[in-house]
Amino acid sequence: MSKRYTITAALPYTNGPIHIGHLAGVYVPADIYARYQRLTGNDVAFVCGSDEHGVPITIKAKKEGVSPQDVVDKYHAIIKKSFEDFGITFDNYSRTSAQIHHETASEFFLELYKKGEFIEEVTEQLYDEEAKQFLADRFVIGTCPKCGNEEAYGDQCEKCGTSHNATDLINPKSAITGNAPTLKETKHWFLPLDKHEDFLKEWILKGHKKDWKPNVYGQVKSWIDDGLRPRAVTRDLDWGIPVPVEGGEGKVLYVWFDAPIGYISATKEWAEREGKDWEPYWKDENTKLVHFIGKDNIVFHCIIFPSMLKAEGSYILPDNVPANEFLNLEGNKLSTSKNWAVWLPEYLEDFPDKQDVLRYALTANAPETKDNDFTWKDFQARNNNELVAIFGNFINRVVVLTNKYYNGIVPELSDYSQVDEETLAAVKAYPDVIASSIERYRFREASQELMNLARLGNKYLADEEPWKVIKEDEARTKTIMFVALQIASALATISEPFLPFTSEKLKKILRVALNDNVSSSDSTKENCIENSWEDISTKDILLPAGHQIGKAELLFNKIEDKDIQAQLDKLEASKKANEAANKATEPQKEEITFDDFTKLDLRVGTIIEAEKMPKAKKLLVLKVDTGIDTRTIVSGIAESFTAEEVIGKRVTVLVNLAPRKLRGVESEGMILMTESPEGKLVFVNPDANQDVANGLQIS
Repeated sequence: MSKRYTITAALPYTNGPIHIGHLAGVYVPADIYARYQRLTGNDVAFVCGSDEHGVPITIKAKKEGVSPQDVVDKYHAIIKKSFEDFGITFDNYSRTSAQIHHETASEFFLELYKKGEFIEEVTEQLYDEEAKQFLADRFVIGTCPKCGNEEAYGDQCEKCGTSHNATDLINPKSAITGNAPTLKETKHWFLPLDKHEDFLKEWILKGHKKDWKPNVYGQVKSWIDDGLRPRAVTRDLDWGIPVPVEGGEGKVLYVWFDAPIGYISATKEWAEREGKDWEPYWKDENTKLVHFIGKDNIVFHCIIFPSMLKAEGSYILPDNVPANEFLNLEGNKLSTSKNWAVWLPEYLEDFPDKQDVLRYALTANAPETKDNDFTWKDFQARNNNELVAIFGNFINRVVVLTNKYYNGIVPELSDYSQVDEETLAAVKAYPDVIASSIERYRFREASQELMNLARLGNKYLADEEPWKVIKEDEARTKTIMFVALQIASALATISEPFLPFTSEKLKKILRVALNDNVSSSDSTKENCIENSWEDISTKDILLPAGHQIGKAELLFNKIEDKDIQAQLDKLEASKKANEAANKATEPQKEEITFDDFTKLDLRVGTIIEAEKMPKAKKLLVLKVDTGIDTRTIVSGIAESFTAEEVIGKRVTVLVNLAPRKLRGVESEGMILMTESPEGKLVFVNPDANQDVANGLQIS
């Protein structure tokens, strides 16, 4: 019997493009789940949309010198197209600036307001006197009261994931002017989370929510155990949905009150377009509501939004919130501000036909239970050693041999051998095995079971060797190829949630029905065989004898080292650019007179001997020919240069510096050094011309 699912994916902020961290954490697993539910015949509403309110948008607008509307229009278009090009099958991708969302969010607020679910309070909030502005959320930075991170935002610490109020920060400062803020009174409406504490304990801690991921359950339990406090649902801002009650002038709905309602408004928009009733997807107890999010959004989806829904009274609550951990990049935390990311639009431009490769790499290495690391070398290995060598290799051999031996027509089978029967029985088991993993939100595990099915096909061909058997037993060869084609057909269906573009390509090769959710230029479907997810487990024959398949076409191509190096070079360029941009320039020292300057005696010298100072990490002991004498100088350059490579170096020496002992060695001067823009220690060369004699005075 068909079930109804409402599947939501976290609304991305429209202040920048999508990157691989977003994909791995939210959108790829959500899409796998939605595609799987559709394949199994369930009724699915898979919704998302651009989160276009909140302080990050206004900060981006200020930086770019444009209006917030300009920012959200630009990035909404980029994000929506990226999702479409990448094959994320939202039933509706909306935006929170849409009229239907403004109406839905305002109505939701008014319903709670009329029911007396808010507390109205005048409180002291952080205020920037110079900017003449209250400092909501990302407009203030300070020390996290929980973990001590000195760069926590006013609404959340991205290091420990704790959500808090701006006034909770230690040593806060304005992100606008850098000034220490003052406290100023303002009126706001609060959702009293403490009022809902008993409900949350009953629903989550005493209820059935222990089947939630440990990271989700643990974080929610910690919040509840610490005691919940009222949370403001309005902000002093001029960008967002206006507070729709008297006294709300100059205030907007807090983005984390407004944003999750975007799931509801997106469903309404979709239902209106499709001629459906939206309410069963949000108000029928038989509907399963699942939120796909990153771990930084757990508190909003497991405590705040459920409290809002419970307070309203007519909505269902989420069945599960399978939040993933964070994905790092080449050993470092992803950072949009530092451009340490793999941006989806750039990836699609660099690898235009490899959407499935990234989907597979991110799923096979998904940060489901702990933070994981994406590396370009692993990406290359997943493609070359698994997709090409296992999946692609099996399909190519089956299709090539079928065309070579039988002109692409599925051959008649003779009697099955025991190996054939065991192999086909194993194929029939895979849908349930993979379904079990998906239903438990173990997408990494599910992807590897899919690859195991391809491995089964490869092993079967390798063991049965039809290219040898055909020379002596034509009937047996037909059966071998018939069985191999059944495995290929199973792969065409089961791979669709994980590798949708590959599944489409394989279905066209095998001439089996294409999934309606995947676009295709092939309009001829009349003579196609159609197999559902359930058919793989129940049907004895997926591709009947006499069925005509198409010609061989490579499903995957190898990724070369040069392609990977180009991506690594791009990241290295970002790293160097950040180091140069963030390198602090030393302030000017106090002024000196000309007479002070003339006291310095700078000479050209040559290093003639060098050795490492024993038991000293940074020091080299140098013998320098200054032209007037040969003297010992101790220099702290051992971490940048070896003793051998500095011998013969032409240097600038301050010769009239008073001698001082360093580790028992008297140093009689100083070698002048500086740093390059990349932070590398370099000599201040007196002159590249070797004809300049030692002892030449520099003036």
